Parts: sequence; C-alpha cells; structure tokens
Amino acid sequence: MQIRKLLRIARWEVTKNAGGVDRRTVAVVVAAIALLALVAPLVAAGGVGVDSGLYRVGVDESSPYYDVVRQDDTFVVTGPDATAYDDGDLELLITGERIRVQPTTKGEAAHDELRSSVQQYNDEQLKLEANQSAAFPVSVALEFRSQTGLGDRLRIDQDGGEATETDGAGGDDGGAAGETDDGAAGEADGGENASRSVDPDTESGGVGGLGGLGGPLGNEGVSGSPSDIDPPFPFESLVLAFVFVIPMNFVIQAYGSTILSERINRRGELLLVSPVSRLDIIGGKTLPYFLGAMAIEGAIAVGLIYTVDGTVGGLVSILAMTPLVLLFLGATFLGAMFARSFKELTFVTVTITVVLTSYAFVPAIFTDVGAIALISPLTIVVRNLQNEGVTLGEFAFSTLPPMLSAIVFFGLGSGLYREEDMFDQRSIRGRVLDALAGPISRPYHVGVMTAVLIPFVFVLELLAVASLFALGEISIVLILVVVAVLEELAKSLHIYAAYEHRTFEARRKVALVLGAISGVGFFLGEKLALLAQLVGLPELAIGEAALQGAVFTGPILVLFLLAPLALHVTTAAISAVGAGRGKRSYILGVGIAILVHLGYNLAVVTAVA
Repeated sequence: MQIRKLLRIARWEVTKNAGGVDRRTVAVVVAAIALLALVAPLVAAGGVGVDSGLYRVGVDESSPYYDVVRQDDTFVVTGPDATAYDDGDLELLITGERIRVQPTTKGEAAHDELRSSVQQYNDEQLKLEANQSAAFPVSVALEFRSQTGLGDRLRIDQDGGEATETDGAGGDDGGAAGETDDGAAGEADGGENASRSVDPDTESGGVGGLGGLGGPLGNEGVSGSPSDIDPPFPFESLVLAFVFVIPMNFVIQAYGSTILSERINRRGELLLVSPVSRLDIIGGKTLPYFLGAMAIEGAIAVGLIYTVDGTVGGLVSILAMTPLVLLFLGATFLGAMFARSFKELTFVTVTITVVLTSYAFVPAIFTDVGAIALISPLTIVVRNLQNEGVTLGEFAFSTLPPMLSAIVFFGLGSGLYREEDMFDQRSIRGRVLDALAGPISRPYHVGVMTAVLIPFVFVLELLAVASLFALGEISIVLILVVVAVLEELAKSLHIYAAYEHRTFEARRKVALVLGAISGVGFFLGEKLALLAQLVGLPELAIGEAALQGAVFTGPILVLFLLAPLALHVTTAAISAVGAGRGKRSYILGVGIAILVHLGYNLAVVTAVA
C-alpha cells in the first residue's frame, strides 16, 4: 500500500464521485444532523420530559397540595371543578386535604405519581431546615472507588463501615397530610430506621484505568437521604449513545452506493487496470467516509460534554466508536460486493443496520451486569458520559472483537475486488463462496481461514449471549445451540467453497486432512475468547456455556484442553467429508457435526454443573 496513491484515490472519491449522493439526499442528511444537534443537548441537560402534562389535577390554590402539583411538570393544574371530574376530564380532584381519584388505570397512576411528588416535596422542605441532622437522621453516601484488580467490587461505606439504608426518614408525605378516598394516608414512616445492608455486587459503578475524562451525566458519588437514592439506570446515556449510531446509517448508504456504482457502471475497471493495488483502491475509497464518520462522532462526543458542563472531553468515546465505525463500513463494503443492484444493496444495508445496531445496544441495556454490558463498545461511551472509567482490559474486550471483525469483512471483500467478480452478475450465494474460496490454494490455508473467521464468530456469540441473557435457564440451552451452529459453519463453509471451486481432490483422505487442519485452526483461534476473562464473563452461567472449551482453569485443565481439540477436529472432519461429495452431502454432514457438537456441549455443561 502506497500512501500517495491512496490519498489521490481518496481525493478523487471526494471530488468526482461522492457516492452518487444528489442534492435531495444531502438536504435530508443535513436536516437529520441538525435535528440530532438540537435534541442531543436537550436530552443531556435533562430538558426533555416524556411525561410532561400527562395527568390533569383539579386543585384550589388554598390546598396544601397545590404547591406540590404545581412544581411537578407531570401534572396539568386546573381549578377544582367537580363537574369536570365527574365527566372524566380530571384524573384527580383535590378539595382541601381530600383527594378523589378516578377509578381507572390512569387515575391510579396519577395517584401514585402524586405520592412520589409529595415525598419529594417534603424532602425539599426538609432540606431548608437549619438542623439537618434532625431533618435527616439517616444519611447514606455512595462512593465509587477505582478498581485495582479483577476481583475488586464497588464498596459502599458509611463512616468507614458498611452502609445501610432506611425505608424512610422524618417528615410527612404531604404539605399537610390528609386521607384519600381509598384510605391511603399521606404519611411517611415517621423516621423509623428499618435498615438493610447494601449488596455491593448489585450496584453498578465506575472503575479506574482508561477514561475518567469527565462526562455530563455522571457524579463521583451519590449522597443524601435513603429516599433520594435510586438504582442507577443510565436512560439518558443510552439515548445519547444512540445519537452516535444514527449518522452511521447515512454514511454507509453513501459508501455502499459508491462501491456498487463502480461495479454496475464499470467505472472500477479503470482503477483495476491502473498501476495501483487493490488495497490502495479500497483504502482510498474508504478513507473519506471513515474520516467523515469519525468527524461526526468526535463532534457529537465533544459537543455533548461541552454543552452540559463546559469542559472538553469525549476522547474515550471517540476511541470506543472507532472499531464500530470500521465494522459498519467493513460490513457495508462486503455487502456492496455481494449485491447486484441498488435494490439488493438497500436490503443489505438495512440488514447491516439492524444487526449491528442490535449488537451495539442490546448489551448496553444490562448496565448492572458489567460482563454483559461490556460486550458493546457503546457501554464505554455510556460510562464516559457518566464520568466513569474503564480498565484497559475492559476496553480491549469491548473494542477488539469488532475491530477484528471489520478487518475480516474488508479482507473478504478485497478478495472479490477483481474483474471476474466485480462485473459478473453471479448470485449472492456464488459471491459468498468466491469470497471464502479465494484465499485458499493450499491445505494449510484452510486452517488460516478458519482462524480468520473467529472474530466474526466471537462477535455473533457475544450478541447471542446478550440477547438470550434475560430468558433464564432456557438461555443456557439456546446459547449452546447457537454456539454449535456458528462454530460448525465457520469450520466448514470455506471447505465447501474450496471444493466448489475444485481447489482440492474430492477424496475422503483429503477431506479428513482438511477437516483436521480446520479443527486445529479453530481451536487455536478461539483463544481470542480469553479476553472474556478480563471482564469476568465466564463467571456467568450463560457466559460459561458460550465459552466452554476456550476458557478453563483448575486441575482438569489438561482434559478440557484436549477435549475441545478432539471435538473441533472430529466435527470439522465430518463436515469436510460431506463437503467433498456435494451440496446435499455437505448439508447432511454439517447437520451431523452440529448435533455432535451440541451433544458435547450439553454433556460438559451437565458434568460441570
């Protein structure tokens, strides 16, 4: 690869091609980016209330509840009109200290919201008291401490001891507490200290290491009365993280269009006959879109943090988004090399968007299970926005698999960037087989190809872990099925492609050798799963089931080291023998291999359990 030629192609891509984007598309993109620029700071600053004006309350200004509902944006305050209440136009009607609640689901919800508002109002009033120790007899402080080792957990201390929480402290629930129609009294627990221990393992907190550059949504600690402390759920962070992914949809549309245009209009033929390598061409055509995407991501990261607290940050978010940007571009490049028309390309890009967006967001939902959440690089973004740091090991676990998968996509696509594949209207199936068989000319190439596919398999397995995690015990069986299918296809599909291209003789001995080489290549390549130990993923039941054979410790290490090797060699050989006999035999062979693999997985899980 020559930098001068690569930059020249990149400049030509920007000035002459630009992905075939017309003015209407540019206008839509500009409008979407402007909308993001408007919405993101509002969400970051907490300026958007999704439940604003949800409930209607009739209350007189002389009522002790008037100030409570007036200060809560959830309520729309009107006069105490009994006729409007009878007609169903009001969820709550407050006359003096008496509260009437509509006998509907919305009415009950409004009543529950009023209870919460009363408690919050009382706490605000108590904070105005001069004697705070009398107003709040119990105070809880949560301090997030740096993690110095893999076994460390968040520690919650109160005056050097174990923290406790109370069910309530001091004060009544209303400005002037009164009875309601359903007998609910506006009284709190009256300062009774019903304490319970806080389990550190159920709390989510920041860790030290890489990061900690500051963020708009995070605090170093949480302090106050027990009623003020809620379980952490970074809803705003997840919404803001989604802002990072939306621009990628526009970028990959333009990028996929320029790659497909080179094929349909045969413009790429001029580059193929020029004195430049395929890597120069691919790199030059990809560079403008990569730099453009990273510029947008960088502006979002820096802009969000600066808008909220006036500091410049977001470097960790930018670094975490880099492999995700490359993964989007790599998958789109390979998809554009498969597609035969813009109609097929649309289907491909929509599929890429759905799958990769799921990969980015599903794990980030489980913020209280760090090992699951860190599957996605967006978790790094969320932590950075919350002013939380991550260790280098956690950063590697989140970013290395998508980075390697992007390299695999670009590598497979580059194998098709040649005249006989670019301008031929072969089916998608035929192009997939061409991409897999292209790098294979000798038996040992099979093992190398198997190892190359490991990052892609690892990413899909991690996505399956995150998707099935919440299903309970059945998730263990489902993940074992997914693992068996993915791994057997990864070990055999390129062998079938090589046989389709007549690369090897269709003899049983040759097939057994190819299967053995593929099994050994997968066994060595799957050690990428050792990254999972950095975040404790094997400590979860579903994580252990997904990664069995790749991560083992203890006195039976040798046994579990040799058993997966024998499994991979045996199942790959079964599939290879079937592949050498044709399509139907391959389907039968890989089906048998999947069943054998699944039986092995079930036996191991049962034995370990």
